[in-house]
Amino acid sequence: MSNGPVGVALVGAGVISGQYLRNLTSFPDVRVLAVADIDTGRAATVAAEHDVPVSGTLGDVLALPEVEIVVNLTVPSAHAAVALECLRAGKHVYGEKPLAMNLDESAKVMAEAAGRELRVGGAPDTFLGAGLQSALHALRSGLIGKPVAVTAATQSLGPESWHPNPEFFYQPGGGPLFDLGPYYLTALVSLLGPAARVAAGTRKARDQRAVGSGPKAGTLFPVDVPTHVNALLDFPGTATATATFSFDSAINRRMIEIIGSEGALSLPDPNTFEGPLLARGPNDADWRELPLSGTTAGRGIGVLDMARSIRAGTPHRASGDLAGHVLELMTAIAESGERAEFRPIASTLATPEPLPAGWDPYAATLS
Repeated sequence: MSNGPVGVALVGAGVISGQYLRNLTSFPDVRVLAVADIDTGRAATVAAEHDVPVSGTLGDVLALPEVEIVVNLTVPSAHAAVALECLRAGKHVYGEKPLAMNLDESAKVMAEAAGRELRVGGAPDTFLGAGLQSALHALRSGLIGKPVAVTAATQSLGPESWHPNPEFFYQPGGGPLFDLGPYYLTALVSLLGPAARVAAGTRKARDQRAVGSGPKAGTLFPVDVPTHVNALLDFPGTATATATFSFDSAINRRMIEIIGSEGALSLPDPNTFEGPLLARGPNDADWRELPLSGTTAGRGIGVLDMARSIRAGTPHRASGDLAGHVLELMTAIAESGERAEFRPIASTLATPEPLPAGWDPYAATLS
């Protein structure tokens, strides 16, 4: 088994790559060795901004023997194909959400990894941040008794007002369900365990939208996915959950409330790594803020946990199994909206263990 920091490369030098690179280049247990992009000029610019020594094509990156994990930040439609290419080159792969465009693609990725004894990881890793890890500890301590019900919602008017290239948000693999759903569903699964069945209603408010900023402002583009989704999820032995995912709502909110037999928790926005985390008992006059413990380092801590787990030979938390289960949930929600019926969930998994106390992304643990 190798030792020392784990070599990492990124493929996809778009906007999100900056967040990953700022963090990964600051973690001593990983070494960022290369950046790849279909636009090699953009890859070179991003690599230079973060003092990454190599840039080029995906093939250039995969040829580097020191690279052990490839972080796949390509567009959703390319996630599976890029992951397969990385696995076939003998690299572990950690991908942005969703894991793949459909269940057949995700199954191929997981089978390829298993056959080669390689690992698959998947975003989001926000459930490893202090806010949601503290919520997990509160639940496990029995603070609100037995979880009974959940209300979750992410509502807005959509990203086209601020994003200069919003078209992909409204194509298959996007929409509020596939774009924002992974944060909420991953949070719920990490807290309550795998879901067994779902039902949903889905709608689309408009067939076209207009770019709201940048050089394409005013340009119309088609909407090819539902933009308002109401879902019902059943978590066996624990809670039922209602979840709303909307790009059609004038009410801007991001929330998860877990109702228990002895009180309730109000969770932070699951697209963040911080708080606040609030609790309220049946006799409390108001919510009280709970102290947080854990890391707020941001995107990339799932890659770091994966790297450390590779060296230790232990399971990593932001796993392909978790990302695949969430993909199945989203797929089943979309199918239920089309068919007006409950959809069973075939996949299951062991709930990821909490990060250990004192887990520090900035401490060197691999030597």
